[in-house]
Amino acid sequence: MDLERYSRQLVLEGFGETAQQKLLNAKVLVIGAGGLGCPALQYLVASGVGCVGIVDDDTISRSNLHRQILYATSDIGKLKARTAAEKLAALNPDVEITPYPIWLEQENILELFARYDFILDGTDNFESRYLINDACVLLKKPLIFAAVSGYEGQLAVFNLTDNQQQCSNYRDLFPIPPTAGEIPNCEENGVLGVLPGIIGTMAAAEIIKLITGKGKPLINKLLHYNLLTQEQYVLQISQAQNYTIAQSEDEFLKMNYHNNCALTEAYSEIDISQMQALKEIESTILIDVRERYEVPQLDPQIFSKVPMSELEHFLETDIAAEHIIFLCQHGIRSVAAAERLSEKYGHTKKIYSLKGGIAKWRNHF
Repeated sequence: MDLERYSRQLVLEGFGETAQQKLLNAKVLVIGAGGLGCPALQYLVASGVGCVGIVDDDTISRSNLHRQILYATSDIGKLKARTAAEKLAALNPDVEITPYPIWLEQENILELFARYDFILDGTDNFESRYLINDACVLLKKPLIFAAVSGYEGQLAVFNLTDNQQQCSNYRDLFPIPPTAGEIPNCEENGVLGVLPGIIGTMAAAEIIKLITGKGKPLINKLLHYNLLTQEQYVLQISQAQNYTIAQSEDEFLKMNYHNNCALTEAYSEIDISQMQALKEIESTILIDVRERYEVPQLDPQIFSKVPMSELEHFLETDIAAEHIIFLCQHGIRSVAAAERLSEKYGHTKKIYSLKGGIAKWRNHF
């Protein structure tokens, strides 16, 4: 134990070497090295958590830098997980840091989660949140949930009992998955850079409390924080009844998380290779639903421009194309557009949304 490094923690009343040793023995997996994950990772590593895993398959972009302050301008284009691991290793070389530049799926999540004691969910999409939650419930892993949007943030601790009470999980808070595109993430709704820093730091504090047994973690509770007023309130989470959760690995592998938050089958989400293949079909139209001021501007000879603000008027016209592909900056508004068009045409046309949007596939544009 590096007594000098952790000296300010060791002198805390009721903390000392016993609590510090618990931190050194702990294994924490952080999912998402973005606005929430960056501050959480920095404080977990600095505090001396012995083993930290970082899951993120994304690369660093310029729009990340106002809130993901673990990265620099020179890091743009690099993998977040590997870059974060390198910088954190410089912060505390005694911590074992493992990057996982992968996308979490049913086929890999259980084996990965089994290696860690605590899971921090810093993702920004509902598909991942339900997947992560169900894996934690199945493996009986404590889950720390953090989320931000606009000027507000939320924080909770799931899958732990408090005085023998029934433990809550994410599905107790949101038993009914929202329709795809119904709730925008911070990429679409915007976020002030300092907010995920505050909530991510709070999430790290909850993990440290859980590891060391200090304080009262947010077990069966949801903390809501408003940046503009500095007001906070805590809600008690009660057990919901109207949801199904996997009770075995076989059941978990059979769950359909891809359509979990998309309650219609009249459209499909596709990747860039599928879009490129469909583009070669004569009866295909590609529609950019971003507003006219948004960049990058796409080739008007290939992409039609129908901003979401003009979509209802567009829906009044008849579309001759058989294959209609919607795209936007991050794949949120395009899903909403695909849903609206599917209400009109149902299965009579092939309707698609580019998953992840231009931001995910920017190198192809």
